[in-house]
Amino acid sequence: MTTLLISQQNYADHATPHGHPERADRIAAVLEALSRSRFDGLLRRDAISGDLTLAELVHGPGYLGQLRDARPAEGIGQLDADTFISANSMAAAATGLGGALDALDAVLLGAADNAFCAIRPPGHHAEAATPMGFCLINTVAIVAREAQRKYGAERIAIVDFDVHHGNGTQDIFQADPSVFYASTHQMPLYPGTGKASETGVGNISNTPLDPNSDGEAMREAYLTRVLPALVDFSPDLILISAGFDAHERDPLAQLRWQSSDYGWLTGKLMDVADRCCGNRIVSLLEGGYDLKGLAGGVSHHVAMLMDGAIGRLDE
Repeated sequence: MTTLLISQQNYADHATPHGHPERADRIAAVLEALSRSRFDGLLRRDAISGDLTLAELVHGPGYLGQLRDARPAEGIGQLDADTFISANSMAAAATGLGGALDALDAVLLGAADNAFCAIRPPGHHAEAATPMGFCLINTVAIVAREAQRKYGAERIAIVDFDVHHGNGTQDIFQADPSVFYASTHQMPLYPGTGKASETGVGNISNTPLDPNSDGEAMREAYLTRVLPALVDFSPDLILISAGFDAHERDPLAQLRWQSSDYGWLTGKLMDVADRCCGNRIVSLLEGGYDLKGLAGGVSHHVAMLMDGAIGRLDE
């Protein structure tokens, strides 16, 4: 199994206020964890800047202008109560998008079986017309549309295991049967969407999890709901909104997943990818705000992507 790691060199160009949970240290922690000898087998590339006009595939022609108008000449501007944009945020978003699109190309052209993109800012809360929840552009949604536009993929699945519901991704695809969106997330919790009754046109699968539920509850949710629905959809490609904030250490939520739970879940998604779409998986970093928990979850996720075995990893 060949796994591509996309790293983003300008991750710190998207500045957030001191003390904000979505901070540049997150990517530094991920890259440090993936520098260990366990990960020597990774194929590694630096992200290059992508074409931000591709955001119009999911956001519409006025969206980028909205962000650029809000961008300050220097310092940090505020879009809502917890979403910020700095002078160089658009450059960081473009590079994150470029890295994700490079990963898509590598996987669909056969240069890698799967890929993990260590990029920021996250994207799954950005709705068709509204940036929110730390998110500026919905990168995973753009990648899904580009897989359809550039490669003719007919059925794209997005699996979102971030602890917060990806309201933006659901908003963008809720009327599109060619994209399946499945989310497990804590409820009640920000942003308040993601009820099981929200099913789109039969292409949305939401499985809320109670606060303080653990990896056993997660396993039941995936084995009984998410994975069967994913197999029934039979995707040509699986995209992952890989948030690691369901980890028990995370300060913004109250789920109690362990680092190893991410390895188990990744393995199950790989089983579906092997069955349905020639192992093709592209995973994009979303949340995860405790640095140790983030590093541990990513380590297990990427180790499983590499060879289907977690091996010996520190929690």
